[in-house]
Amino acid sequence: MADYTVDARGLSCPEPVVRTKKAFDGHQAFEVLVDNETSKENVIRFCDKMKAATTVAPTDDGWKISVTK
Repeated sequence: MADYTVDARGLSCPEPVVRTKKAFDGHQAFEVLVDNETSKENVIRFCDKMKAATTVAPTDDGWKISVTK
């Protein structure tokens, strides 16, 4: 279960990835909210590189990416 949420809606790259990277420092499981396809793909790619598991679910205004180390 996520203990932290990164709200990256309305932000352009690379800011969603930068905020996701910061979340890795202090959280084992967290969610990232994004509102565009490019941010979604970049966050997922970064998490894959960090060897973290991700699941993506659509929301009314974008996507919720659940991340687990």
